Amino acid sequence: MTYPDKPGFKGTAETGREAAEAMAPKCGRLQRLVLDLVTQRRAQGLTPEEACDLTGESRATLQPRFSEVKAKGLIVDSGQRRANPSSSKRAAVWCLPEYARADPVAKS
Repeated sequence: MTYPDKPGFKGTAETGREAAEAMAPKCGRLQRLVLDLVTQRRAQGLTPEEACDLTGESRATLQPRFSEVKAKGLIVDSGQRRANPSSSKRAAVWCLPEYARADPVAKS
């Protein structure tokens, strides 16, 4: 099993590999959680930080799951951007493919 079905890591540092291995048993459940949350939000979509606020999971836990679910083609960038409550920096809003704008880099 390889990325995106299991957590990935960058480089050769053993810390990244160890973190990916530790996350592997939870990965499928967390990917399903992300997909369920995005599905529930329909066209409104969801940012990773919003998902963290809803679930109590850390950003370090959920942000990579968004990337994995995206790599599987199950979610896409909606084209919307919303400010993260913690930083006011704009974040991509993820949605199911049927709710995406025609131009995914369009700004709201």
